[in-house]
Amino acid sequence: MVQPRMGFADLPTMREGLLGVRAADAAAVGTITLDSYTRVNDHDSARAALRTGAELNGFPLVAHGSDTTRQLLDSVSGDAFPVQIRHGSALPYPLFRAMVEAGVDATEGGPVSYCLPYSRAPISEAVKAWAQCCELIAEQPEPMHLESFGGCMLGQLCPPSLLVALSVLEALFFREHGLHDISLSYAQQTHPGQDLEAIAALRRLAGERLAAADWHVVLYTFMGVFPRTPVGSFRILEESVRLAVRSGSERLIVKTPAEAHRIPTIAENVDALEFADSIARDEASRVPEVGATDSGIYEEARLLVDSTLELAPTVGQALVEAFARGHLDVPYCLHQDNANRSRAYVDAGGMLRWAEAGRMPLRADGGGGSRRPVSAKGLLTMLGFNERRFDREQLTHAHLRGLQYSHPPRRSLT
Repeated sequence: MVQPRMGFADLPTMREGLLGVRAADAAAVGTITLDSYTRVNDHDSARAALRTGAELNGFPLVAHGSDTTRQLLDSVSGDAFPVQIRHGSALPYPLFRAMVEAGVDATEGGPVSYCLPYSRAPISEAVKAWAQCCELIAEQPEPMHLESFGGCMLGQLCPPSLLVALSVLEALFFREHGLHDISLSYAQQTHPGQDLEAIAALRRLAGERLAAADWHVVLYTFMGVFPRTPVGSFRILEESVRLAVRSGSERLIVKTPAEAHRIPTIAENVDALEFADSIARDEASRVPEVGATDSGIYEEARLLVDSTLELAPTVGQALVEAFARGHLDVPYCLHQDNANRSRAYVDAGGMLRWAEAGRMPLRADGGGGSRRPVSAKGLLTMLGFNERRFDREQLTHAHLRGLQYSHPPRRSLT
């Protein structure tokens, strides 16, 4: 299944977008991405924007109201076309209440993954809020599906073992509060073989710890500094699609060539979905060209999960305690509850590794044998790694001829 990021403030455009995704030549899931005011519970400002026609960067679900949202969903969604609400709120109880009243199919987030990157709220407050949200939807006759965003922390430069551990820990938090229908996430990073290893580790850990749940894995096309050329953008999307097929991921969140410049249009989102679907069918007929690395991601992730759970009697308390001790530490994350002592680097082969582990129970290699700290220049260079890699590598005519599209994307690859 492929899924876009898509959110528009006005009802007609949002409905048009969902219908466009539903009609795409792809097995697609619908998305309603919410606006910034709604994410921080500033619903009065969202309502004022609707009244005045001010621009919003997403759909203000609470401001529109549950009845209006339900009517929108009833006109487009169904068993064959579920719609997920994507938001980014650390303290989302008012939003969850509105989603339940509107009969939403699915949403995403988590007490860590929607707190550290997006909020100044203490993790302890986010844990309490998300516990209430999980319990609210668990008590419904048909509970919403909930997807952990834990495998996408900061988008990039977080080594895979921590992404896997956070996704599993958030899934365990969901289970602790009564949810059974969940998904775990992972974001494409800088090395396809390492990403294959990471998703295998995620699936193995989930299989071991979530046996009583109905779960699947969702992969995100790279969420960091995106290629600026159309060819580079399609190439990184192509690599993520092939990764999704090879790893057995059940769902893929795509990006478009517009990502580096502006919010994509409906047509650009549909093009990306159809391109991804065609690449997936091509990959399914091929012998895999990339194998998984063997760098100990499963062992590191399992150690982080097990040692975190030992810190407190509940998953929520354990997460709060782990970040307070620096036992979990997201590199380059400036949230006040994150120790920010860990550091990562991209090695010469493109693999993402630990330069400094901080207080985490992991071994770092010090940046390829050097104990020098990562510099500002070095950080910027690493942030642009995939942008340079995919913009510099050009699709050859032979490669293009090798792809068999039953329905070519509306935008040219060249």
